[in-house]
Amino acid sequence: MNTYGKTAQQNWMTLAPSAYQQIENPEQHFTMLGQDAMAQVQQLQTQIAGPDPMDEGYLQKVGRLQAAKNQAEEVVRENLLTPPRESWETTEEPEEETDETFQAIQAMHRASLELEDETDRA
Repeated sequence: MNTYGKTAQQNWMTLAPSAYQQIENPEQHFTMLGQDAMAQVQQLQTQIAGPDPMDEGYLQKVGRLQAAKNQAEEVVRENLLTPPRESWETTEEPEEETDETFQAIQAMHRASLELEDETDRA
């Protein structure tokens, strides 16, 4: 089971334990879910990153690709690795943490774009 599968399994055990108990073979289910998540992250990461700018330096490329991966993982985490809200059995609101994470990703992406703009001007 990959990291995405383990994350999903932990999310289900924490947020929707009754629904988790109904999964016939949790190991197989979350292994497959993790593989699907990895494929979706890779596909979405490529779309978010877009083509390489011709004058992009190494560090700018690394930053752009990392920001794209972080954004893709956040989308997949929310849409695939977290149980549907209607099955949640907790009164906790992890949305705040998700919002903070998303805001941090957006800030990193903006910083990457600003760095790219500064490099272009130099």
